[in-house]
Formats: sequence, C-alpha cells, structure tokens
Amino acid sequence: METYEVKIPKKRVAVLIGEKGKDKRRIESSTDCKILVNSEGEVVIKGEESLKAFECLNIVKTIGRGCRPSVALRLIKEDHCCEIIDITDYSGKNKDKMKRIKGRIIGKEGRIRKIVEKITGTNVVVYGKTICIVGEMEEVNIARNAVHDILKGAPQGPVFSVVERKIKELKKL
Repeated sequence: METYEVKIPKKRVAVLIGEKGKDKRRIESSTDCKILVNSEGEVVIKGEESLKAFECLNIVKTIGRGCRPSVALRLIKEDHCCEIIDITDYSGKNKDKMKRIKGRIIGKEGRIRKIVEKITGTNVVVYGKTICIVGEMEEVNIARNAVHDILKGAPQGPVFSVVERKIKELKKL
C-alpha cells in the first residue's frame, strides 16, 4: 500500500471533489486509488500500486495548481506530463514585479497564454505564484522554454516564431 500526503489550496478543494463528488470518483476509478480530502486542503492518497498512486498524486497537485480535473486526468497517459513553474524565481518577493510578470504571460484578455496553448497544444494555467503546463512531453518542453523566455523579458513575437519552428520540426519526426 502506497500513501502520499499533499496540501492544496482551500479554494481548490471543491474543484478536486467536483459536483456531488463526481470528479474525485473519476480520479479514484482512473487511478485505482482512494482519495481522502478535508476542508483545509489536506489530501491523503492511498493506492495498491505505487505508480498509480504517484499518478494520482500528480493529478491532485495539478488540480491544486489551477487546472481543471478533465485536463489533469490527461496525466494518466504515458506521454503526458505537468510542468510547474514558480513565478517567484523571476520576481522575488516583489508583488508589483510578480503582477507585471504574470501579466506578460497572460497577456491582454489572456491572448499570450492562448497563443502558447494553441501553438503547442498544451494547457497553460496561471494560478497564484505558479504557472502550470500540461500536455505531451515534447510540447510541454517547448511551452516551458517559451514561458521561461517571456518571464525573462524576451519579446513575445520572436519567442512565438521559435516555438512555431520547433513544433513544425517536432511534427516532421
């Protein structure tokens, strides 16, 4: 029996559970694990198989970082992964700088985030002090590099050109 404990934000507990427990049950049946969660955001995951329990842990963490359960469940697929980027690595503790950096990733009306998602085929979520990217491993790697470049202050146009070129190269393989 493998057991993991993780804490998610209180605001994300309802998302993890879903309407009438639907999402929690779907995650449990997909991973063959039992999920125990309290209102404080403390989650205990128990599973017979360590790999399945670890997958369940990643799904719960991803939901805690702002993703919808339907997106997080994609992590069950072998070729999918989740990358979590800490914005404070770029902004420090300066709240104004963090707000500006988050704005660079989100863009006006979510435009920049949507462009990265569309080009790479990933899901990008900015939540709290983190950016969560979910998708196929190669695409997540390309999206992560693009997000890092934008966080460092690179102009978005050239970043998108590089991303488009890398995705085209990837599709040729």
